[in-house]
Amino acid sequence: MVFNGYINNGGIMNVFITGATSGIGLEVAKSLSNRGYSVYAGIHTYKQKKYFDDYPNIKPIKFDITNANDIERIGKLDIDILICHAGIGIGGSISEIPIELVRKNFEVNLFSNINLIQKVLKNMIKKGYGKIIITSSLFGILSYPFLGVYSATKSSLISVAYALRKEMKMINKSIHISVVLPGAYHTGFNQIMLENKYDFMNNGTYFYGQIKKIRKKENLFFKLIEKKELNSIIKKYVNIVLEDKPKFIYKAPFLQYFFIKLLYIFKI
Repeated sequence: MVFNGYINNGGIMNVFITGATSGIGLEVAKSLSNRGYSVYAGIHTYKQKKYFDDYPNIKPIKFDITNANDIERIGKLDIDILICHAGIGIGGSISEIPIELVRKNFEVNLFSNINLIQKVLKNMIKKGYGKIIITSSLFGILSYPFLGVYSATKSSLISVAYALRKEMKMINKSIHISVVLPGAYHTGFNQIMLENKYDFMNNGTYFYGQIKKIRKKENLFFKLIEKKELNSIIKKYVNIVLEDKPKFIYKAPFLQYFFIKLLYIFKI
């Protein structure tokens, strides 16, 4: 069975989106709700239910992507479209970032998402249709100094999604896997990722004496490239949901992607 809008056998299609309490995830949840979808929104605390007071089609669910019991619970829901958006970014040089922080970033961004996807896929395969949308990043294509671990998790998600897409085509061509590569949007996520490396760097670092220079350069770079309006990336998620046969990769904003491709081509 293929998708046609949001109606499936006369019923409203169910979407589950992780990381729906702020930024892109929150706006995607609202946008799909406005289009008539029934949206389960993953939240961290019950206080965050208030974000959805004006959206009767959105059902907030307390959900921790690293909690095995929460993942089992979600796997029992009737989900037609899974949007894996929850993630964290931990900064720091590959040369000195504590290995436990590397593991934490991979646990949240990669391993837990694979676990959730496996649980949700069981019912999709049984039903014979479904869509899984995985949020990676343009930094998954080309890394940036002090963001190497984060970039590695996002690059890994692209590889996992590519293999899964090929595998699902062998089972049922109505189960679609797509990846969204958001660039730098001003949601506050980037600022947290840029600053959290100083939690350990201030206790000793190979880059002693350069911290002020690094912080100034990073803040200027992101201030220049970050896009404040989220419409361009929200449209990508909505398009995947609406299209019968979505593509594999969706990216935005275009100028950031074009810039990254130039850097990659010329090895700058």
